Amino acid sequence: MNDTVDKLVIFLAKRDGIDKLVKTFQYVSKLVNWHAEKTYPEFATRAKQWEVASGLSRKAFRSGRFLTGFNALRRSPGTSSGFRLLAVLANSGEMVYFFFDHFLWLSRIGVMDSKYAKRMSFISAFGESVGYVFFIISDFILISRGLKAERKLLTEEEEPKETEGEIKKIRMDRIMRLMAVAANIADLIIALAEIEPNPFCNHTLTLGISGLVSAWAGWYRNWPS
Repeated sequence: MNDTVDKLVIFLAKRDGIDKLVKTFQYVSKLVNWHAEKTYPEFATRAKQWEVASGLSRKAFRSGRFLTGFNALRRSPGTSSGFRLLAVLANSGEMVYFFFDHFLWLSRIGVMDSKYAKRMSFISAFGESVGYVFFIISDFILISRGLKAERKLLTEEEEPKETEGEIKKIRMDRIMRLMAVAANIADLIIALAEIEPNPFCNHTLTLGISGLVSAWAGWYRNWPS
């Protein structure tokens, strides 16, 4: 049986694992900068530098990540025509996000002209938003199906052990999908702050909390069982 340290090592060996750790650094430092900006300006500046460095590091870690969506469509496009359409829309949005995120990263570190950063950021955020909307729809449909299947199992007269195992599996899947929905909604808020700036989405507290919700939901989903 793996202990906590073993699980942490396994978690951090994954690209998603290290991404969620650095994302936590990024949004904790954003909130620290916001809180300390007026009272401890020097400390706030250091927190801001940590936030920027974490954000750029995450973009480097995501190099080639757009191929994940492409491979998902290639290998498992969906069980029905409706789910195939949702998969195409969701993964296409995610592919646009990760692909143009490469150019945003290059613009911000000075390899490309910085004048392209704003445009790349908008395109990337727009694709990200489209992807999240359809991933959320897919998850809610599957959660609904799981609830119906669970109710059916509870009313059927079958072996208690078999039924209990199936119900446990359905409930675990529902928890994981709810974590995915929470993360996607939080990231959608962050993306909307870039696409259509507004007082709510662009408030530092909203961005900080959304980033941490997304990061910690990702921790839960990727943590070894």
